Amino acid sequence: MAVSGTGTADRLRAVVALGKSGDPRAVRPLVDLLGDTDNEIRLSATTALGSLKSGRPVDELVGRLRDRSEQMIIREHAAGALTAIRSTGALRGLREFALDEDEDPGLRSYVGNLLKGIGFL
Repeated sequence: MAVSGTGTADRLRAVVALGKSGDPRAVRPLVDLLGDTDNEIRLSATTALGSLKSGRPVDELVGRLRDRSEQMIIREHAAGALTAIRSTGALRGLREFALDEDEDPGLRSYVGNLLKGIGFL
């Protein structure tokens, strides 16, 4: 499925469809979109990766969570995606983030609440 079309609406529909597909082949194109210049595309790709629940994009999602230049909503969705994935690496990344006093206190609290919600903290 192409996600490189010119219209944002068409690209968003493609990203959502990839997330709903359940197809592990959708992970790579979605990971590639985490670096897109369009905030909506990055947000949708982050959410879609959480829907797929594959452990393959954990490092990239942790990177989005830790990227202080990223929009807060995208960082929050990266934390949500990692929570949905629940792999050892995802949970470790979330826990390390929640304990990192150099990170945004509100986002650390949010991540801590996500971890408590799944009984991990």
